[in-house]
Amino acid sequence: MIRDIIKNRKLIAKLAKNDFKQKFAGSTLGIIWAFVQPVVTVLVYWIVFDKVMGAKAEIIGKETGDFPYVLWLSTGIIPWFYFSEVLSSGTVVLQEYNYLVKKVVFPINVLPVVKAVSALFVHGFFVLFTMILFLLLGQPIPLYCLQLLYYSFAMMVFVIALIYLTSALCVFFKDMAQLINIFLQVAIWATPIMWPKTMLLNKIAEGKCPDIAVYILYLNPMYYITNGYRESLVPDYSGFWLSPGLTAYFWGVTILMFIIGTHVFKKLQPHFADVL
Repeated sequence: MIRDIIKNRKLIAKLAKNDFKQKFAGSTLGIIWAFVQPVVTVLVYWIVFDKVMGAKAEIIGKETGDFPYVLWLSTGIIPWFYFSEVLSSGTVVLQEYNYLVKKVVFPINVLPVVKAVSALFVHGFFVLFTMILFLLLGQPIPLYCLQLLYYSFAMMVFVIALIYLTSALCVFFKDMAQLINIFLQVAIWATPIMWPKTMLLNKIAEGKCPDIAVYILYLNPMYYITNGYRESLVPDYSGFWLSPGLTAYFWGVTILMFIIGTHVFKKLQPHFADVL
């Protein structure tokens, strides 16, 4: 599977570019819509949590001092935008490209990768946009920002591993797409994006939350990614090499999911054309 991806890298790049363009083809503003929705989402969360509820002091005051909440929020939610977009669109990629699936000579095992590459266009824009926002608000960009390349690659591999499994199952179980959407709605709150892990640790210390909650948090692979993005940009954070246990766990889960996902995909692949 990996050899096929490398062999067809030019095809993947071409399909990803076309996928990104066709997603908003026919609309008046075109690809601008790809950037509008994430920006509006960040603004809504920022207004609700910071301006209306005054959550900055309670949520991150002790953790980052006078660091702007909108920047703290953006560094965690940007990788989530990418993850949720690729997982939801990648789950139905075989139905979307069913005309290619039915072609005997087409390497359909590259289609999940196409969705992951296509979403990089918007993701790269928002990473750059966030860095510019840092500078506009008087915040320096630390040297640790180079870690973003590592965390972006890690997230991309993880979500590709997932959509190999979900896209194959969705061909035979149409409700998979709806289940993924529900999962994403729940998972965004189970991943520390709007709130830091220190809140959970404080609740555990006060006896208001069971100790197992923190282990559930660490078992979430996206915690490693979102926390990593913050480690790359927010002051007083650190590098991924200082968390060898979480790094080993993340890659262990990712490799396991990749093995399972590609195995299921290859097993079901001969039946895709018949069902679609």
